[in-house]
Amino acid sequence: MKHDPRITPWRDGIAARGLEGLMEAEVYLDTRTMACVAAASAIRATPDANAEQMDQLLFGERFEVLEEEGTWRLGQALRDGYVGYVAAADLKSIETPITHRVAAIRTYAFAEPSIKSRAIGPYSINALVSVEAIEGRLAKVPGAGWITASHLAPIGTVEDDWASVAQQFLGAPYLWGGRESLGLDCSGLVQQALFACGRACARDADQQEEMGLEIATGDFTRGDLVFWMGHVAIGLGDGQIIHANGHHMAVAIEPLAEAIARIGAGGSQPTSYRRI
Repeated sequence: MKHDPRITPWRDGIAARGLEGLMEAEVYLDTRTMACVAAASAIRATPDANAEQMDQLLFGERFEVLEEEGTWRLGQALRDGYVGYVAAADLKSIETPITHRVAAIRTYAFAEPSIKSRAIGPYSINALVSVEAIEGRLAKVPGAGWITASHLAPIGTVEDDWASVAQQFLGAPYLWGGRESLGLDCSGLVQQALFACGRACARDADQQEEMGLEIATGDFTRGDLVFWMGHVAIGLGDGQIIHANGHHMAVAIEPLAEAIARIGAGGSQPTSYRRI
């Protein structure tokens, strides 16, 4: 059986216990669920701060630790299944259940229940938190601080237009492997927009191209996705798209026709149009 290494908890002969009988390994280990306690933490290809960032964990997201390697932890992100190395300092054993998600594009936590106290963060949209108490306009979030309550939404409360969510990221810098409001890549933008609407979404563009139903070019409209080899954009309607891209090095809105011409000049044409 062929396994995608991006989403298979197996490295160098070590595999998660759940893979026993499915793929060969020298040893099978039980995993331990931990939570990200940094505003965002890189998931890297190797246990090295200079290694490629393949994905990110946002605050509160769960990570199944497979193995400890010095100051790094090898494991799998539960939200999108990505496997890699996360700095041990950014992970902590779970102590409280998730009750809310960050619904604002980004928000700060404060060290005390006062907006004049030390600011911590910022925390990005779709970060996961536990609300312990409310004092005035602020919610007490363990591990973070006091966050503006109106910037949080109870789990199960979602948006209904992922194209509008994507537009909130307009101007955010392009960041390879990023999925936070301060920097993200093309598939990270799609994923975060869909997450905010309560929709599951894979991490990389080629994985996302397997979602939904293929549609004709002429049917492409708001909320649909257009794919190139290794790239994805979201339709806004009226011939416009929004995407995080290396040309603008930011999340940008532009006419689909212009993007097709520019990307086509590099030898790539759209591979499909899909409706989620």
